[in-house]
Amino acid sequence: MTDIWLNGAFAPCDGAIAANDRGLLLADGVFDTALVLGGRVFRMEEHLERLDAAAQTLRIPVTRRDLQAAMSALAARQLDGSIRLTLTRGPGPRGIALPPDPRPTILGASAPLTPSAIFSAIRLDVSAIRRNETSPTTRVKSLAYLDAVLANHAARQAGADEALLLNTKDRVACSALANVFVLKDGELSTPPLADGVLDGITRRWVLAHAGEFGLAVRERSLGLADFAGAKVFLTNSLRLISPATLDPATIGQPDGPVTTLMTGLCQVIAAECGVDPRALGAEVGPQ
Repeated sequence: MTDIWLNGAFAPCDGAIAANDRGLLLADGVFDTALVLGGRVFRMEEHLERLDAAAQTLRIPVTRRDLQAAMSALAARQLDGSIRLTLTRGPGPRGIALPPDPRPTILGASAPLTPSAIFSAIRLDVSAIRRNETSPTTRVKSLAYLDAVLANHAARQAGADEALLLNTKDRVACSALANVFVLKDGELSTPPLADGVLDGITRRWVLAHAGEFGLAVRERSLGLADFAGAKVFLTNSLRLISPATLDPATIGQPDGPVTTLMTGLCQVIAAECGVDPRALGAEVGPQ
C-alpha cells in the first residue's frame, strides 16, 4: 500500500484524513505539484514561496519549515517523478465560518515519472465553462477544481486532450491544467494574472528567460483571434512546455524557437537537479 506524508511523517493512506476536514467538505485549501528528479524538487524555493503565499491569502496558519520538510521527504523517497502537497485548514465544526483555532492538514503524495508526458503535444477544445477572473481562487491552486475537471471531461468527449478556458470577458485565461503562450510575428505573449491566471512556476521561467533565446515576451490579454497563424504552447510543472493546437485534426509541433526553449529548460533542470529529463526519456521535438 502506498504511504502518504501526513502532518510530519509517512502514514498509510487508509483513514488518513479526518471526516470533518474542511478540505474534504468545503475545498478549503490549496495544493502544489512539482517535478522531482534525482531526489530534488525543481524550483523548490519558488514552489514553497507560492504555496506559502497562497496559505497567507487564505489565512491558513502553516510554517514554511513544515511545508519544506514535507516536500524534501517526498522528493527523497520518490527520486524521479512528481510530488503533490495538499494543505487544508484542517478539521472544523459545521458551517463555513473560519474555525477559531485551525489545525491545518499537510498531506503529501508522490508518483513515478512519466517521461512521455514531458513536452507532449496537446489538442485543445474551447470550453463553455468560464474562468472567473474576479475570484481570488483563480490566483492560487485551490482545491476547488471541479470546473477544470468538468471542462476537461467535455474536451475529451469532443476528441481533444485538454480544455481551453476563457474568462468572463472572452479573454483567454488558461487551459484546465496549464498556462498559455502564443508565439506570433516574433513576439511571445501570455495572459496577465488579472485575466484569471495562475502564477505558474514554468510560466515564470519562460517570462524571465525567453529573451535569452531571442524571443521578445510580454504579458497581454489574448483572444481566440490571436491563435490564428500563431504557434501555441502550454506550460506547467510536470509537462514543462507542451506544443498545442485548436485544430482537432492536427497535433501541435514545436518550431525552432519553442524547441530552443525546451532545450534550454532541460539544461537548467539538469544544472539544478543533476538529471536531464531527456536522459530519462523526455523528447524535445516531434513525438
